[in-house]
Amino acid sequence: MKRTESNWPRWLNAARRRPSQTSPALFHTETRAEIERDYDRVLFSTPVRRMADKTQVFPLDHSDSVRTRLTHSHEVANLARSVGLDLVFNRNLAAGLPQALRDVPALLATIGLAHDLGNPPFGHQGEEAIGRWFARHEATVLNPQTGLSEAMRQDFLRFEGNAQTLRLLTKLQLINDDYGLNLTVATLAALIKYPVGSDDIDKKFVVRKKHGFFQSEQALVAEVQAQCGLDAGQRHPLTWILEACDDIAYSVLDAEDAVKKGLLSFSDIIAFLRHAADGDPVVTRVCDAAQEEHRRYRQTDLSPAELNDISMQTFRIRAIGALMQAVADTFLTQLPAMSAGTFNQELIAASPARALLSTLKACNWQHAYRHKTVLKVELTGFEVIHGLMDAFWYAITDRVDPLDPASARRTPLASYLYQLISENYRRVFEAPSNPMPLRYREAQLLTDMVSGMTDSFAVRSWQQIQEAGFRPNVPY
Repeated sequence: MKRTESNWPRWLNAARRRPSQTSPALFHTETRAEIERDYDRVLFSTPVRRMADKTQVFPLDHSDSVRTRLTHSHEVANLARSVGLDLVFNRNLAAGLPQALRDVPALLATIGLAHDLGNPPFGHQGEEAIGRWFARHEATVLNPQTGLSEAMRQDFLRFEGNAQTLRLLTKLQLINDDYGLNLTVATLAALIKYPVGSDDIDKKFVVRKKHGFFQSEQALVAEVQAQCGLDAGQRHPLTWILEACDDIAYSVLDAEDAVKKGLLSFSDIIAFLRHAADGDPVVTRVCDAAQEEHRRYRQTDLSPAELNDISMQTFRIRAIGALMQAVADTFLTQLPAMSAGTFNQELIAASPARALLSTLKACNWQHAYRHKTVLKVELTGFEVIHGLMDAFWYAITDRVDPLDPASARRTPLASYLYQLISENYRRVFEAPSNPMPLRYREAQLLTDMVSGMTDSFAVRSWQQIQEAGFRPNVPY
């Protein structure tokens, strides 16, 4: 550990890209650390509230007990903060930096809460739908003759919610300057899960299997990484914990949601894990403990539904406990390699709990993610997103002056549709100071708008647009 202690002051750099504007405290003296304030800035932001109506696994689900993107994000934040507390209080992480006792748990909670803010409606299928729309219109929308570099083209062909999260927090959330929520550079650096652009993806490396920023934020990322002592393309050490807690949350808790929806039972999950893991000691220990409590519950006066539900809750507790222990242990072991930029595995994949996570993922894929009810609503999401993109692209580009983004629209329908786009997104698009090529700005306004929508708002908007008379592939 000694080789990494000197890095923590830079990894936890609490500077902001723009110095905060100080004002007298209204009711008390400010007691929060700067990184703790980051969590509060994110928590009270509008995009967080929108996640209550964004898909986690089951789109447009009417059950209050099934997780949304918001509950998932709160759970990831909770798990990440818990790992941080364990590391700094029980394992003496960053012992030479007393402020780390507050900063590490707070930073992990913040990036856990914020990590999915850029995801479009309908979950990861929404990301794929956006990329496919651009692929379908590549010859016209992303023609290289429009001044786009290959990296700029790939930003849209490989649209990535992680990159949109960074853009949302640093450019789009506030409209009075170009700093967004103006989070600390430590929080921003740790939020970048994949610290490479869309032209530098290499699936042989964990940190480069996707891109974590758009070309429009490339300079910002370089600035933030430099201030945190990270090389270009190097991941912040605490990001590994975020990734692991995200995996834990969706793998364990998506299985619990599948049980709540009746897609499979507690006993089905236990049987699947035991068979697939083939005697793995961690899986065996978790399943044995959960089944022992299940047997005790059977002696009580519970209905079959209650028994299934409480047994699944017990399994969730046991599984998360085993996985969290593995995350903390493996993080400490691998921290020197992370500091050197040579670690190339996900934390849990490098831990003794790897089989537990991988078999849970396999179970979810087979029994939840590919269930016909999920696939049917995902198909609806594809149709809605492609319809919205057709309509908004028409509104964005149908201008009197093609070279002036703020120019009046040529038809009443285009004017109406353009006004449906969020005002702050339009302001960023139209700003003369925006340095990106015009076609890039047009495509980015389109993705800003669509990715910011909630599931039900997207459906309602598409219905509203159709009622206004818009039809795809019809000249106006």
